[in-house]
Amino acid sequence: MRITITGKNIEISDYLYSTVEKQVKKLEKYFDSETAANIMMSIQRNRHTVEVTIICGPEVIRAADVTGDMYASVNNALKKIERRIIKHRTRISHGLRSDAFHDESPVFGDTIEPEELKERNVVKVKHFDLKPMTVDEAILQLELLGHSFYVFTNGNTGDVNVLYLRNDGDYGLIEPEA
Repeated sequence: MRITITGKNIEISDYLYSTVEKQVKKLEKYFDSETAANIMMSIQRNRHTVEVTIICGPEVIRAADVTGDMYASVNNALKKIERRIIKHRTRISHGLRSDAFHDESPVFGDTIEPEELKERNVVKVKHFDLKPMTVDEAILQLELLGHSFYVFTNGNTGDVNVLYLRNDGDYGLIEPEA
């Protein structure tokens, strides 16, 4: 597993680097050597944020956590990653090692309850007209509807875009590229 650890607004000490690297290496039981693990650590005010992204073949597994302690954020994010691996192991099995689940005990967390393993289904389908509008008009529609995302046709480009509300309260815009 190739591990990359970077910091934003933080000087990563040798001890922090080695501790995080040691924790992430525990996930090697699930992945082969071609898998890339990217860990981004940042501090804003007293919020220690850790984002873990694992790229195994075509699959991308991502988890983030924010606490008042960097080590707790790392542990929580890795627990989330492991839970996602175990929960979706049949769907991502081609990116996992053949003996990934030889030992069924999780490395970081508790066992997953059976109701968490339940497969989710599409239970509702909505159809709507894509109206050309500007990003500002889409923001207004998003706020008026009270949703966390809004799909629209960008009047300037003619492409379908997705506007979404970010955790920090700002907006994100997804513009597809061919």
